[in-house]
Amino acid sequence: MNSVQSLIQPHFLAQAGFAGVVTLTFAGALIAVFPRNILYNVLGLIVCLTGVAGIFLYLGSPFIALMELLIYVGAICISIIFAIMLSRPLHLSLPKRHMFKVGLAFGVGAVVFLMLSTIIYSTAWQPASVRSSDWSVATLGNYLLTRYDLVFELISLVLLVAILGAIIISGYARRRPS
Repeated sequence: MNSVQSLIQPHFLAQAGFAGVVTLTFAGALIAVFPRNILYNVLGLIVCLTGVAGIFLYLGSPFIALMELLIYVGAICISIIFAIMLSRPLHLSLPKRHMFKVGLAFGVGAVVFLMLSTIIYSTAWQPASVRSSDWSVATLGNYLLTRYDLVFELISLVLLVAILGAIIISGYARRRPS
């Protein structure tokens, strides 16, 4: 009975849990690298990033672990899956580019870059310590749900419009004859 109690100690369980999380992370990394199917690569990336979130949880940082799951697994990996599912199959030929559209896109990009650069260089930036010294999870949550709630909702609206735009564009590309 004494040997069974010595095996089931919190220290032993913590080491076994850490070994399991590290194994999950490495297995996901291998799945993300070696298969030739890109969908399997993304699924391996999801498993690997879930393991990384487990490592953050083990290190005593539950906020970063949840952000890892929400941002990387929940948003980025799912966006990659959307991009894979909505992209044109590789065996189809690409449509010919129109130089007017390429030039227009370059011009709009250059104007946006210049405007953002002007805004960044003309702003008087203050160090974070001057603005606020409390960066706790409760304070950030309070800011997101009170002071910056409109910005938070606008970001989600922009993401929704981007996803709908990708679906509409992919629908037009599939209906167009090659």
